[in-house]
Amino acid sequence: MNSYRDLTVWKAALKLAVNCYSATRGFPNSEVYGMTSQIRRFAASIAANVAEGHGRESTGAFIQFLRTAQGSLKELETHLILCGEVELMVEAEVAGLLGQTDEIGRMLRSMIRSLQQKS
Repeated sequence: MNSYRDLTVWKAALKLAVNCYSATRGFPNSEVYGMTSQIRRFAASIAANVAEGHGRESTGAFIQFLRTAQGSLKELETHLILCGEVELMVEAEVAGLLGQTDEIGRMLRSMIRSLQQKS
């Protein structure tokens, strides 16, 4: 594997970020520095941490960045659930995005386990 762009988990995380940007376009202007900003930042952070970790010199550093991506994923999930609760998003949209986060979470856990076994 030559590039982080070849990683399935990075591709999935990037797609999630794009979907989060789309989902927040209709948020009220009063949320531009609140939920809109937070959701977009967490979503972008997942793919960015996978990419940064892949570029590090050691497996241990890569694992740590994958764990950071997991943290951003959990923060994103919490904000998405809250958006459903306060009716910034419809439940179907929240459910679709949470389905993506579940899949990415599984991929991250699997990649971490695999890297740990190799080191």
